[in-house]
Amino acid sequence: MLNHNVVIPLDAEEILAEAERSAQTGILVSIDRELHGIIAVSDPLKPGAREVISILKSMKVSSIIVTGDNQGTANAIAKEVGINSVVAEAKPEHKAEKVKELQAAGNVVAMVGDGINDSPALVAADVGMAIGAGTDIAIEAANIVLMKSNLEDVITAIDLSRKTFFRIRLNYFWALGYNALGIPLAAGALFPWTGFRLPPWVAGGAMAASSVSVVCSSLLLKYYKRPKVLETLHIGGKNVKAS
Repeated sequence: MLNHNVVIPLDAEEILAEAERSAQTGILVSIDRELHGIIAVSDPLKPGAREVISILKSMKVSSIIVTGDNQGTANAIAKEVGINSVVAEAKPEHKAEKVKELQAAGNVVAMVGDGINDSPALVAADVGMAIGAGTDIAIEAANIVLMKSNLEDVITAIDLSRKTFFRIRLNYFWALGYNALGIPLAAGALFPWTGFRLPPWVAGGAMAASSVSVVCSSLLLKYYKRPKVLETLHIGGKNVKAS
């Protein structure tokens, strides 16, 4: 507006500031180089956003807002959901740069987004999560798609990933212990003192049993259940039963 020589009255600046404090973006409207109105628009928060951020904190997951909105609006939204770190007025390439900056500091970064502007950051992140109701480009760029577009599914995705990696490590532990015990016995390590030998058919059966035990251990993930905190998530003063 200033570039087009439109004078912005002081009361209009106060209205803009108030809109930003209310997490709204102000749009100035002028006719014949004279200011005639201000339109305040906002993108409402998804239900449960504050609760999800709180649960993520309890899981030792830090949350950062990286948005193209102006600083005032971004700060208001961050305050509403309980996030302390904010990067505002970020272009798509800036979002990707922020992800790379966090990675360079030794962090594992997950990016949650739903728009075209989020696509570069979704690709750059270690794990990109796209909202199912978002743009096709964001969905193509992401590693995980939250089909129900529920933010609480971010918690489920992280928890399930942790449980999967725990199961992988457990399988490695048992396989290592199994072989560390079985291979020396099959090689006759105890024979000079005890005369004990492991028959070939027993060794073969033990190897097969090892593989079966690893598969069965992995199949236990089929009985995975969402975190109990999500079973009766408290959103907007109401207890929402998660399905």
